[in-house]
Amino acid sequence: MTGGQSGTADRAGTVTAIGRPLEGVRVVEVAGWMAAPGAAAMMCDLGAEVVKVEPLRGDPMRGVVRRADLEDFDPPFQMDNRGKRGIALALDRPEGQELVRRLADGADVFLNNLLGRRQHKFGLDADTLLARNPRLVHGTLTGYGLDGPDSARPGFDITAFFGRGGITQAITEPGSQAPRARPAQGDHAAALAMLAAVLTALRLVERTGRGQVIDVNLLATASWTMASDLSSTLVDGQDPPMLGRRGRRHALQESFRTQDDRWVLLFMPEPHWWPKFCSAVGHPEWAEDPRFETVATRFENMPVITDLMDELFASRPLAEWASLFDEAGFTWAPAATLSEVAADPHAAAVGTFPEIEHPVRGTFRTVALPMTLRGQDLSPRGPAPELGQHTREVLAELDLSPEEIDRLVAEGTVADGS
Repeated sequence: MTGGQSGTADRAGTVTAIGRPLEGVRVVEVAGWMAAPGAAAMMCDLGAEVVKVEPLRGDPMRGVVRRADLEDFDPPFQMDNRGKRGIALALDRPEGQELVRRLADGADVFLNNLLGRRQHKFGLDADTLLARNPRLVHGTLTGYGLDGPDSARPGFDITAFFGRGGITQAITEPGSQAPRARPAQGDHAAALAMLAAVLTALRLVERTGRGQVIDVNLLATASWTMASDLSSTLVDGQDPPMLGRRGRRHALQESFRTQDDRWVLLFMPEPHWWPKFCSAVGHPEWAEDPRFETVATRFENMPVITDLMDELFASRPLAEWASLFDEAGFTWAPAATLSEVAADPHAAAVGTFPEIEHPVRGTFRTVALPMTLRGQDLSPRGPAPELGQHTREVLAELDLSPEEIDRLVAEGTVADGS
């Protein structure tokens, strides 16, 4: 699905074309890697016109090929930069900085991941840009934010989100090595926070006529994602107990290895599930065992239950457990591989993996926005730009003549992808 008719549906289900929700919103992105670009990509899916400003060497994510069989095609870069127009310029040159300011003069949103000192160095801080464009929404997404003692500290999601945000320690089993995070999980969580902030700010601009300044950071986003645990720690000052599999409070809130070396995840913490589970798996006597009668006694005897459950799950392959659990109406899931996720018929049915048409690669699948709006087309609008692909086009819209653009290219202030 690549584009198509967007609109709203009336009571009869007829779709009336009105364009995408953010059609007419102009965004300038000065950002690399995955967090801020991911936020801008979602805005682009929602209909905004996004101009991505890259350094002459390109966004650092360009060419970060994660699979050898993909050669020079980089799906993560495509994911976070789809549908944008791209220009390349030297931000360390005064003329390059002024070009970005001129772009921001005509924008609704300026989105960046520059540390505060670099924003001021390049004249791209909120005060400077809002003085020129008082209705601008100025958004910054960094590791630690624009204020506080560590605001100048660089941060990626592995460090600021997973590490300092407490997530890595919280999911580390006692005595085990800390698990390594997969790429961009924190980045994409923060991107969603930035999208929400931008939409809120745009509404404020509509109501007040005044611009807005947004500050989103990975550390704060981690705190939000960990709020279920962290909210308690904020009250009692205690870390959540790190008990491991044999010390969990709920017998049916755990993962178990099957006969074919797969993992099954259960989440049925309510007490009424225990006897139903015991009956379904052929061990009704467990429910009547005095050691396992109540939540409290099961907690006291969790090592015994864990041994019994491990032996039980090792007796059948995943497919058999899947059939039994579905028939019983249990809340469960396999620990799916990503190739299984990509082939999941339900994910496909709800539009999770739309297609994009690339001029060289051809058609490829990507990941959709994690939302739908009735009657609205939110599918990706096209591939990511090549480095400097739209430099001449965008600069011409700033009323630069072809000769002026030629001069900027010759001087090394901008690159046009040629």
